[in-house]
Amino acid sequence: MTTGPTPELAARGIRVGYDDRIVVDGLDLEIPVGSFTVIVGPNACGKSTLLRSLARLLPPASGAVLLDGRDIRSYGVKEVARRVGLLPQSSIAPDGITVVDLVSRGRYPHQKLLRQWSREDEAAVTEAMAATGTAELAQRPVDELSGGQRQRVWVAMALAQRTPLLLLDEPTTFLDITHQVELLDLFSRLRTDAGRTLVAVLHDLNQAARYATHLVVMKDARIVAQGAPSDIVTAELVLEVFGLRCRIIDDPESHTPLVIPMVGVH
Repeated sequence: MTTGPTPELAARGIRVGYDDRIVVDGLDLEIPVGSFTVIVGPNACGKSTLLRSLARLLPPASGAVLLDGRDIRSYGVKEVARRVGLLPQSSIAPDGITVVDLVSRGRYPHQKLLRQWSREDEAAVTEAMAATGTAELAQRPVDELSGGQRQRVWVAMALAQRTPLLLLDEPTTFLDITHQVELLDLFSRLRTDAGRTLVAVLHDLNQAARYATHLVVMKDARIVAQGAPSDIVTAELVLEVFGLRCRIIDDPESHTPLVIPMVGVH
């Protein structure tokens, strides 16, 4: 899955919220190029709000999101969409649309007046559906699928966009454990084999520690720690952020931090 050069993405002093409620205030963040950056934290700490702001869906009241050093708002919508893909937390498909038609919509940013559907578009859709195990669902209406199947179709649409930078808001929602691991393995390969930069919001701290090359830990709308999981995941950090007493051991498979909750200790 070929893409263009990976852009640099950063936030500088962003203040973001909904109406009068500020959810992220004065936050600075730099996404390492070529990383699989994972954002974790308790509910309502601002994770998804931050991701939406990085995707230009939620403009900051102050500060700026920078794409290759320029305010992301200075780019055209299609130009951003050719460089930054987004899998939102929840999506609604048009009534009656088939899987292949929905996945094909990921190619919209690449369409031009004199360049309509091409072999490259066809290849991108075919590869994305094969990678997500949705090829056999191609002619099925999306609204007839299970929650897990629909989630994989939305991931396929994001992959078909073939952006060098991919933002994923809780991509494992609705998936059973097998499909969660398959999808996270796929994202990891996109980084190592295709050179993409990925940013994901995950709820499972152990999955985040296993797959992230760069972990961002949030609490109360601020970043409290960031870095390689092996450098920052400690029992003290988990207690501070999640209120959970635990032990941290070495994962025997991935040799990453593994959080073991203490039984009966509060």
